Amino acid sequence: MPVINSKNGKETDQLTRVQELVYELRVDEVMTADVRTVSPDTTMAELMAIMRINRISGLPVVEQDEMVGIVSLEDLVKAVADGHPEDSVRNRMSRKIVSVRADERAVQAVKLFAQHGFGRLPVLDSAGKLVGILTGSDITRGLLRSLSTRYHAEEMRRYRASHIFEDIDSEETSLVLRYHVAGRDFNQGGQASSKLKRALERLGANPPLLRRVSVSAYEAEMNLIIHTSNGGELRAEISPHRITLITEDDGPGISDVEAVFQPGYTTAPDWVRELGFGAGMGLTNVKRFSDEAFIESHPGSGTRLTAIFNVPPPGGDGGSDDDQ
Repeated sequence: MPVINSKNGKETDQLTRVQELVYELRVDEVMTADVRTVSPDTTMAELMAIMRINRISGLPVVEQDEMVGIVSLEDLVKAVADGHPEDSVRNRMSRKIVSVRADERAVQAVKLFAQHGFGRLPVLDSAGKLVGILTGSDITRGLLRSLSTRYHAEEMRRYRASHIFEDIDSEETSLVLRYHVAGRDFNQGGQASSKLKRALERLGANPPLLRRVSVSAYEAEMNLIIHTSNGGELRAEISPHRITLITEDDGPGISDVEAVFQPGYTTAPDWVRELGFGAGMGLTNVKRFSDEAFIESHPGSGTRLTAIFNVPPPGGDGGSDDDQ
């Protein structure tokens, strides 16, 4: 099902939330399960009364618990126009039945509606029994209901996440997130910091602070990949007023910890720099985007990098990531 960009009229791979939901919702989640049916021996005059009272424009025709046809308002109008209102439904119904299964996705029904131009589709279970009826309006209502439910669930999740610390009674509350980073594995570079970013988004971190922490986490993660063989740990300690980003490793250590924050300073080997890494700006950026950054290291005993980010009060801007 092609998706058209509303701005330029061209097909696009982008899916809207509604289109995504059509692929997620099952037919039995949106169909009408209380199905009104008629017998094939019902007259067209009786059918007219049933349609008027129930305000429906088509019904499945069932005989001995089996669906044998479907009759519509169009069939009724034709019978009346022909002067045969007492004719039976059996003689006027359509025996060519196009149906959809209850466990299929709603998008399959949408395709059938578009292909055949029907106003309704009988819904069958896996045994072929009639279990519901589906119209375009049913799908629309189901989508709106699902969007509303998911919107409120998302709002509730965001509220709970952003107030997680307020709901816990303790003298000091913190949340610790740990990620292992493999040394020299450049293909996995950025995965730990991406996971941390998603976690902070769900915790309701404000965007400027989120960008500062995310950039610093990426630089710290890449520093582990570039300079260690065994890798290390990227850890975020999150409290109501502070996020502390820590990386620890058991690598060769650093002899001059003050120099590592100088722009362009690097001890990365040539082969790493040939890959485009280790330009000597990583730790400089960590210091630039954090409120405080320092390194504890000695040759042969590994390195611990700490970057501290103050969490602004509600309504605060979280600091600029351009002017630091």
